[in-house]
Amino acid sequence: MTPLRQRMIDELRLRGLSRNTEKSYTNHISQLARSYNKSPSLLTDEELRNYFLYLINEKKASKSNVNLALSAAKFLYHNVLSRHLPVLDIIRPRLKRKRPVILTNEEAVKILNQVRVFKYRVCLKTIYACGLRIAEGIRIQVKDIDSKRFKLKVLRKGTKEDIVQLPENILVKLRKLWKTHRHPTLMFPGKSFGNYHSRITVHPSTIQRAFQKALSESGINKKATVHTLRHSFATNLLEEGVDIRVIQECLGHSDFATTSYYTHLTPKGQEKAIYVINRIAGCL
Repeated sequence: MTPLRQRMIDELRLRGLSRNTEKSYTNHISQLARSYNKSPSLLTDEELRNYFLYLINEKKASKSNVNLALSAAKFLYHNVLSRHLPVLDIIRPRLKRKRPVILTNEEAVKILNQVRVFKYRVCLKTIYACGLRIAEGIRIQVKDIDSKRFKLKVLRKGTKEDIVQLPENILVKLRKLWKTHRHPTLMFPGKSFGNYHSRITVHPSTIQRAFQKALSESGINKKATVHTLRHSFATNLLEEGVDIRVIQECLGHSDFATTSYYTHLTPKGQEKAIYVINRIAGCL
């Protein structure tokens, strides 16, 4: 490992960024270094400009991939090398925001009941019922569950922690699951050479595969993923009249604008708006 790579990793960890971000950023910087066969610390503004033009025009990299490469470069030059390169301020690939797939509550229940392995079924039901990301779901520890208050401590991105509501029936399922493995710390341990007392959680890809298989067997023709459960949780709450600020807290969003996007995804809410608009206009 080069000294520069180690410095970058150190700076990423000091800021509490996830290991996934660390891996992604260092991979992008490695690609940048290989493209010129020299250390990124020696690159000029013009060389960086040509590299991003290569990504966009020749490699036909997706906008999200270009954005990730840009974020990695900004982190390296601003936070590690303390250099200001003007080209990094003008590269702005615009992402087209896709409307996420939304499952009705009935569809979500039908899919999750198709999951055959009990551990995976409980994990997915917990993710849906608490509006979690997949990484937040598989990381749940026994100590995170407050069974007296029906609360769950959730470790969000980075080091942020939130407390969310834990439905009573989900608590019952978690207790039943724990009795099958009695792991001292993890709710969803992975099999590490048959040792359930390892510190390794079930892998996210395992949960994704279990969900996709259940989706296929359910007969529901939607391109859903495990993350769809989180979108559906928020949208279904909104349709039932839950205040959007409360939903923001449930999802752990720091920016209200992120949560407000769900207001565009609720057919019931739109129907209600049309009814109110017509009623108001009817008085004119």
